[in-house]
Amino acid sequence: MSDIEPAISALNAARKVVFFTGAGISAESGISTFRDKLTGFWERHDPLKLETAAAFKDNPALVWGWYLWRRSQVAKAVPNAAHKMISHLATTGLEVTVVTQNIDDLHERAGCVDVIHLHGALDKPICFACKRPVILTTEQLEVSAEGELIEPPRCLKCNGRLRPGIVWFGEDLPPGAWKAAVLSIKTCDVLVSVGTSGIVMPAADIPEIALAAGATVIHVNLVDVSLGEPNEMMLVGSAAHVLSKILHAMERPRY
Repeated sequence: MSDIEPAISALNAARKVVFFTGAGISAESGISTFRDKLTGFWERHDPLKLETAAAFKDNPALVWGWYLWRRSQVAKAVPNAAHKMISHLATTGLEVTVVTQNIDDLHERAGCVDVIHLHGALDKPICFACKRPVILTTEQLEVSAEGELIEPPRCLKCNGRLRPGIVWFGEDLPPGAWKAAVLSIKTCDVLVSVGTSGIVMPAADIPEIALAAGATVIHVNLVDVSLGEPNEMMLVGSAAHVLSKILHAMERPRY
């Protein structure tokens, strides 16, 4: 991590920081990514073929069951040191915004307040027909027995089936979320990109947007994902390890 000292200096001098987070930060809390091998009932299903509107229309019970299983996985997970470090920095006088591709609520449970979910959230189901957000009971969100799938609940307004409030493949990002994210990124001093693959568009453009606006970009990832720009730094390692190391070396108040 040869860039860690310049990264610490950039963060110490910053007034506004945006953390752009992806699957890599939640993986350390035990939440599987699309590249991880599935187990049990879901082992014979391809996640990429379950996260589409067409799949939901074809077999709503199967997709709803997949959503409930993922939700139960998130409920069992806890925020890790990386989530907590980001939350802590927001208490030190630094203006911190989180822009995340993740659909879990680990940032919020770690204490982060200003969180923009580009791909929606697992805990906010909506109606497939009228798009109305719905709050469900604990019983309605329980995972069924192994291999036993249940039909999704119905919307009380239009009787349409409920679906997860996330962005499926082939769907546009929520315009309000994308607009808020770009505004934050264009006005930040430092963008810290954590655990993102740099593949999923248009979120993959975020580091370039920050660089074009004059911000310093710090990448934290298990592999080198930097673009080779002068005001860009690459810290190779796990999110929890690297961000904890940065926090404990910064001049701002520590844990």
